[in-house]
Amino acid sequence: MSSTDIKSLGSFVWSIAELLRGDFRQSEYGRVILPFVVLRRLDCILEATKQDVLRMADSLPNEMDDEARDTLLSGVVGQNIQLYNLSRFTFASLKGQDAKDIHKNLIDYITKFSSAVRDIFLDKFLFTDQLKRLNDAGLLYQVFDIVSQQDLHPDRVSNLEMGYLFEDLIRQFSEISNETAGEHYTPREVIRLIVSLLLANDTDALTGSGVIRQVYDPAAGTGGMLSIAEMEMQTLNDRIRVELFGQELNPESFAICKSDMLVTGHNPENIAFGNTLTQDAHKGKSFHYMLSNPPYGVDWKKYADPIKEEAAELGLEGRFGAGLPRISDGQLLFLQHMISKMRQDEQGSRIGIVMNGSPLFTGGAGSGESEIRRWMLENDWVEAIIALPTDLFYNTGIQTYVWLLTNRKDAVRRGKVQLIDASGERFWKSMRKSLGSKRREIPEDACNEIADIYAKMLNGSSGWGEFSKIFDTTDFGYREIRVERPLKLAFAVTPEALETLREAKPFLRLDEGVQSRVLEALEALPADERWIDREDFDRALSAALKAFDVKVGAPVKKSILSALSERDEDAEVCIDKKGNPEPDTDLRDHELVPLNEDWRAYVAREVLPFVPDAWVDESHTDAQDGGVGRVGYEINFNRYFYKYVPPRPLEDIDTELKALEAEIAGLLAEVVE
Repeated sequence: MSSTDIKSLGSFVWSIAELLRGDFRQSEYGRVILPFVVLRRLDCILEATKQDVLRMADSLPNEMDDEARDTLLSGVVGQNIQLYNLSRFTFASLKGQDAKDIHKNLIDYITKFSSAVRDIFLDKFLFTDQLKRLNDAGLLYQVFDIVSQQDLHPDRVSNLEMGYLFEDLIRQFSEISNETAGEHYTPREVIRLIVSLLLANDTDALTGSGVIRQVYDPAAGTGGMLSIAEMEMQTLNDRIRVELFGQELNPESFAICKSDMLVTGHNPENIAFGNTLTQDAHKGKSFHYMLSNPPYGVDWKKYADPIKEEAAELGLEGRFGAGLPRISDGQLLFLQHMISKMRQDEQGSRIGIVMNGSPLFTGGAGSGESEIRRWMLENDWVEAIIALPTDLFYNTGIQTYVWLLTNRKDAVRRGKVQLIDASGERFWKSMRKSLGSKRREIPEDACNEIADIYAKMLNGSSGWGEFSKIFDTTDFGYREIRVERPLKLAFAVTPEALETLREAKPFLRLDEGVQSRVLEALEALPADERWIDREDFDRALSAALKAFDVKVGAPVKKSILSALSERDEDAEVCIDKKGNPEPDTDLRDHELVPLNEDWRAYVAREVLPFVPDAWVDESHTDAQDGGVGRVGYEINFNRYFYKYVPPRPLEDIDTELKALEAEIAGLLAEVVE
């Protein structure tokens, strides 16, 4: 079947939408058409063995367990998956029935599928609800009739071609449902780019006979990433066996994805329903390739408890031991989950994931995000990060980035990370018609060029510095050292200071009589004197309190010193009980020292020439390596690819303003006339 035939078939199936117009919203078309296409494909597969299956079912004892029954009946069908139907109907026989009975008969047909298939139609597609709506609108038989005319048997439409058809239908439904399209549909050119990057240097490993590869998407959506990955791999080697795995939380997206697996001959049981982060349906499994487009900026508060428990109990033996990102964004949880499923053999694994900018730089040293970046970079898993153009996705126009990770780096890439800036006009073109927030697309030649830049590891030395740069993994690391400056206080008894003391909580807890004697003692101090040495003032304060027979505890005395003091650069340095300068927390600062530089040399060059009395708090250390300063990692694309654009000359701006003023004056003159 040619690609033209596929498009024709897709258009014919799409003609059902014309029937639905008015009774269904455009965003609901897919809920009718996609299940019907799946149903027809399965009917074509099962029709030849229908009678054999029914005879086998009649011959089986009632006490046989369900698993054994499923195995035997699926064996009659000849599929390597659990697929059969025990209804007496087929699409052909349904057409011979009275049209007014079509609703009842279709319900009988759907409910007598094997359990895995029945779950798709009843629980996820909620197809019985759509059948009722169609029946109530008098459209059910017409829709059924159109679908039944299509021969979707594998001999007529191959699994690969069926995948193209299904992908085309999903894309069209996504394009007319812009309000939700981006939630479960990644533009195909973005997927093809990710797959091209994943496979760029694997051509030799994927060719030949007997090659089996497993591909996984933890946020599978409608399965577009998995389908395109398989298609691209089969383009390299038509004999390769690709096994697809995934998990999806949204019921409708899950139903579409699982249906895609059914109609293209994959094992639908490899697609699981549920929350990947809390219910890992593929626990213990590992995969050759993983790719995903997890939700951006979606909080994980409502299921934080099991994630935090796993992180605390299992540490790095589990999925989230490296760190937990802020509760408002769970992208890095998905990435850690994928890393936990890398194969630990010679073949290893490769990961491609698209995320927004937050995972690159959000969170300072010691934060969950920074610790996750540190874990990935220090384990040398990050191979490349590619900045994509804005306005690529249907529900957001923000900047996105493709991360490539692997635990089998080539020797030339070890200890290195390649950054590619593919956000410029060279790598995108405007769409003739915007689809939601999607105004741009990556053309095929640009996709090939990006993959080539990555595959050949092109960089500045090869003339590609504008778009590609190579860094050591340590280039993204730093030590956040704590820089202290001495506390310098002057003391004076002023009306404002005494009013501040009256409002201090430790002072308010004193008896009124004690409060009065404290104030009297303070007022007895010279009103015009200003102490610039805390020890001198402390002695004067103690003497005054003693003279008025007042004894106060440390909290009250601290409140007095705080109320009567102010910072003064000309005052003496305050000394603690150990004889060391006391730091001024208001002047405390943090410096980010490059990881490959000695912090002492950095301070001598960047700090002491400007604040000679500063020192580094050497007790502020990293929890992992014990070194001075906390280690952090961030990847700032703007820092590496920023291009300075000089402002326009003032003369040009002035000339343009004068021209505009003249034009406005002319228009006003016309109005007056």
